[in-house]
Amino acid sequence: MIRLALLRHGHTAWNREGRLQGRSDIPLDDAARAELAQLRLPANWASADLVSSPLKRAVETAELVARRAPRVDPALIEMNWGDWEGQHGAKLAENPANGFRHIEDWGWTYCPPGGETPDALRNRLTPWLDTLRHDTVAICHIGTMRVLMAMATGWDFDGPAPFRIKRNRLFVLSVAAGRLSLSPDPERLERI
Repeated sequence: MIRLALLRHGHTAWNREGRLQGRSDIPLDDAARAELAQLRLPANWASADLVSSPLKRAVETAELVARRAPRVDPALIEMNWGDWEGQHGAKLAENPANGFRHIEDWGWTYCPPGGETPDALRNRLTPWLDTLRHDTVAICHIGTMRVLMAMATGWDFDGPAPFRIKRNRLFVLSVAAGRLSLSPDPERLERI
C-alpha cells in the first residue's frame, strides 16, 4: 500500500475574487506566500516523494511547505474550465441561459463550454496513480483533489460531496491494487 497526501495550493488573487482559475497560471498572492512560509509538512511526510502540478501556484506552494523543489507532473494540472476561466462563478450562476452548474450537479460527464469533464480528469489521473512507487505528497488543485477523492469515496458529482477540501491540510489516500480509500481525518500542516 502507498499513501498519497493531497494538498491544495495557497490562495491567489483570483481565488480571493471568486474567479474560476482552471489552467490559467495565476501565482500565489503575497498573503499566501507569507502564510505558507510559516508552515511545513508534518514530520511523517518530510521524506515522501514530492510532486506538483506544473502551474506556478502549486509549484510555489510545494517549495514553501517542503523547502525543496517538487517533481512537476502535467497529470496534476487543474481541470480546464474552458470559456468560464477568469469569470466569477457567482455571476455565471445568475444567468441560467449560459448552462452554468455547480460542481455538485455535474455528474462525471458534464463539461463547461470548451472545458473538461470530471471523467476526462479521472482518465488523466488513473495512469498517473499507477506510477506511484513510494508515499507521495501531491500539491495540486481543488478540481484534481475532488476527482481523486471522488474515486476514493464513490461520490459521483451528484449532490453534496462526502468531504470538504480545506487549505493547509493533507488529505490522505491509500492506494492499493488500483483502488483508493480516503482517511477520514486530514492532517494539518505544522507551524514553524
